Amino acid sequence: MWIKLTSSQNPKIKSLLRLRDKKERDKTALFLVEGYRELKRAIDSGVGFESLFICPELFLGSNEPSLIRQFNTAVFELPSFLFRKISYRDRPDGLIGVAHQMKTKLEMLKKSSPSLYVIAEAIEKPGNLGTILRSSDAVGADAVIVCDRCTDIYNPNVVRASVGTLFTLRVVEAEGIEVLKWLRSQKIQIVAATPSAETPFTEASLSGDVAIVVGTEQLGLTQQWLEAADMCVKIPMEGIADSLNVAMATTLLLYEALRQRKYLTV
Repeated sequence: MWIKLTSSQNPKIKSLLRLRDKKERDKTALFLVEGYRELKRAIDSGVGFESLFICPELFLGSNEPSLIRQFNTAVFELPSFLFRKISYRDRPDGLIGVAHQMKTKLEMLKKSSPSLYVIAEAIEKPGNLGTILRSSDAVGADAVIVCDRCTDIYNPNVVRASVGTLFTLRVVEAEGIEVLKWLRSQKIQIVAATPSAETPFTEASLSGDVAIVVGTEQLGLTQQWLEAADMCVKIPMEGIADSLNVAMATTLLLYEALRQRKYLTV
């Protein structure tokens, strides 16, 4: 079904705009995916969609029609002024999908050997959470587990910052105590990142079954995780700053784990 819309008062436009709000996303179990690359990765990963909004005037290339044909949903064509109203990007490319949320639970995770998990506790900024997803995908992590969330994984800016890796990774939202019990049951070593640690991260063994735990931008990890950790590691800081951005710190730790697993000669 292909329908042209021209009014911002159309109920479909209003319902789409409401999905910018977390309460509406939680209520409907829907979320927004904007951009060719993000939509392509979502479709390729089997994400289900309710509808697709397009603006051919804003397409950046010639591959958009073939992507649109992969959607077994209603397609709503908008003029550029209306599409810009619903877009959350400075330079929209004419594609926004309304997708069904993916509900992955801890018990659905399959442990590999050696396994690598990221535990992100109460990350506040959507851009940081999205970048953590992107870095986790880059090193082939088994899953990202978001604990005690401040920002939900379906925030449009998380989807954007993840450049679609939200759909290529296993991503779980759960309470911290539940995650801690699961890690213990799976015999996964808990490695907490904190500036107060004595051990530099390059001197820690990250080649086994490991969960790297990172905390909030302002306060770091809670006492629950610091006390539960099998090992605490730090990233050396030689300047006046006492810590790195949480996404940057996570990326460093993940690539050290990858280096030890794939590139460190024995």
